[in-house]
Amino acid sequence: MKLENAKVQMRKGVLEFCILSIINKEESYSSDIIQELKDAKLVVVEGTVYPLLTRLKNSGLLSYQWKESTSGPPRKYYQLTDLGRDFLVELQDTWEHLINAVNTATAQK
Repeated sequence: MKLENAKVQMRKGVLEFCILSIINKEESYSSDIIQELKDAKLVVVEGTVYPLLTRLKNSGLLSYQWKESTSGPPRKYYQLTDLGRDFLVELQDTWEHLINAVNTATAQK
């Protein structure tokens, strides 16, 4: 396995968690979500994020509303549903357990 492929798979594994966390802070426009992910050095492309947003919405974790924009057509702003907030809490708990497990497994003896 090539190192770059392993890195991509690791990023994909946490992308859903990161997107839900970003939207949890405040309702978000897709381009703003992508920019926050890029700012965090999670290399993403629109072709990855848009289908994921649709899947999260179809799973009942996100909802959206259209808002007028001063610089073009209306924009779709995403927010977490109650189910999405509960799901995010579970992901945060799982993330903490995973960090602890990885740190334990990789600790120098």
